[in-house]
Amino acid sequence: MKNPIKIHTPVTRDICEELRTGDRVLLSGSIITGRDTAHKRLCKLIAEGSDLPVKLDGETIFYAAPTPPGPGRIIGSIGPTTSYRMDEYAPVLMRSGLIGMIGKGKRSAEVRAAIMKYKTVYFGAMGGIAALMSGCVKKADIIAYEDLGPESIMRLEIEDFPLIVINDTRGGDLYEDAVGCHGMVP
Repeated sequence: MKNPIKIHTPVTRDICEELRTGDRVLLSGSIITGRDTAHKRLCKLIAEGSDLPVKLDGETIFYAAPTPPGPGRIIGSIGPTTSYRMDEYAPVLMRSGLIGMIGKGKRSAEVRAAIMKYKTVYFGAMGGIAALMSGCVKKADIIAYEDLGPESIMRLEIEDFPLIVINDTRGGDLYEDAVGCHGMVP
């Protein structure tokens, strides 16, 4: 098995075009979090032509809502949310500059087409290891929609965040490619 590819944000379109479905990645740098309510608010602002509370150009978003941090911790458990809940909004955000998405589960045909069109990438994060993943988070700050509590948009500084490429710029889909692998896809 190939060693993981180390990537530092911002992820560029050139990097996205080099990645292939099934590639293991260790992502470091700065990403944001956001779930469906935050996505809905961002898309409403985009539709209105209003300024966004966060610049999406070149950004990677992790579909997650962390638990509160324990004593002496930067963040609580943080694991991926099921991505199809963001499918309604993802193409709009990609058109607005979003380049990477991190979550779990299969994406719609519309999202997969947008990934190819906008040369972006969808990474899968392993579900069930949220407490361990929190150890990859070195800094966490709320940057928008504080009223959403754990579902606010946060800026995370991460180091060697373990991911796998689920959908690539060529239309690859690990869920389709992994038929017969006994569900070994995040």
